[in-house]
Amino acid sequence: MADLVRIVVDAMGGDNAPVEPIKGAVDAVKERKDIKVILVGVEDIIKKELAKYPDYPKEQIEILNATEIIETAEPPVFAVRKKKDSSIVKGLNLVRHQEADAFVSSGSTGAVLVGGQILVGRSKGVERPPLAPLIPTAKGVSLLIDCGANVDARPSHLVQFAKMGSIYMEHIVGVKNPRVAIVNNGAEEEKGNALVKETFPLLKACEDINFIGSIEARDIPAGYADVIVCEAFVGNVILKLYEGVGSTLVSKIKAGMMTNLKTKIGALLVKPALKETLKTFDASEHGGAPLLGLKGLVVKTHGSAVAVEIKNAIFQCVQFKQNGINEKIAERIQKAKTDEAKQGE
Repeated sequence: MADLVRIVVDAMGGDNAPVEPIKGAVDAVKERKDIKVILVGVEDIIKKELAKYPDYPKEQIEILNATEIIETAEPPVFAVRKKKDSSIVKGLNLVRHQEADAFVSSGSTGAVLVGGQILVGRSKGVERPPLAPLIPTAKGVSLLIDCGANVDARPSHLVQFAKMGSIYMEHIVGVKNPRVAIVNNGAEEEKGNALVKETFPLLKACEDINFIGSIEARDIPAGYADVIVCEAFVGNVILKLYEGVGSTLVSKIKAGMMTNLKTKIGALLVKPALKETLKTFDASEHGGAPLLGLKGLVVKTHGSAVAVEIKNAIFQCVQFKQNGINEKIAERIQKAKTDEAKQGE
């Protein structure tokens, strides 16, 4: 049991709770023997839902009762401070006290972000933890960092994002010497707003990342960069537009294939290949977005997450833990801080 990766899953968070988080947890323990899932939430509700699955390895799932639920519309800071018996707060406290290795939630993004920083805490030297989802591209996946945690970021924050993102892509996705680019409204170095113009030369001077310059939004889906650096407002717009366009295209393609008999026959012929192709652009296949730079792992999934995304987020946590990503990030940031101090002497 000591070798198990212990992952807390918020059973009450998200649009599809408790059904989908619990199903995702059950599917996960059925596939892997090296994990233990702690379902946190209203105990009676969790037990009732788990009763639908009689054949899962029961020793790999534990229930932690939490009587309160933080709703999406609640002010995050107030909710985290007042609702101490909520599934989010109790789950994050398990990570804080090292009673669990990771926390996964589809619940209130604000509460998860605030709770992650207040309860779990930042690693030494980390100025701002970024939210970093993997997004599908023509060449595989890229890491979008930050997509929602730091709207008013400073240049030094973006530099740290680039370093953390590079570690994640290399050790989790397996991309050697990942290409780092900053989101801009043109490829030229002199373009951009004040934040981008100030950050660009700092990234260019970093010897421990593979900075390739600016990237325009239209080039992101083509996979021109592995780590896409931006502040949270821009990142969130990119992410939501990405998801919206993807969903619209899929529905339009499906509608077009149902136009007449010929298109329906054609649809049957291409269905297997099309299904496989569209699967590569399904964000749920890549798990959730980790909040990087904390002392423990916190992963935020979509509010509308279904079981497959929860399951993949759990597997993502295992990979994160086994590769020592928190330790690698802390080491890289501390080294950078030490080097800066020496240069300032």
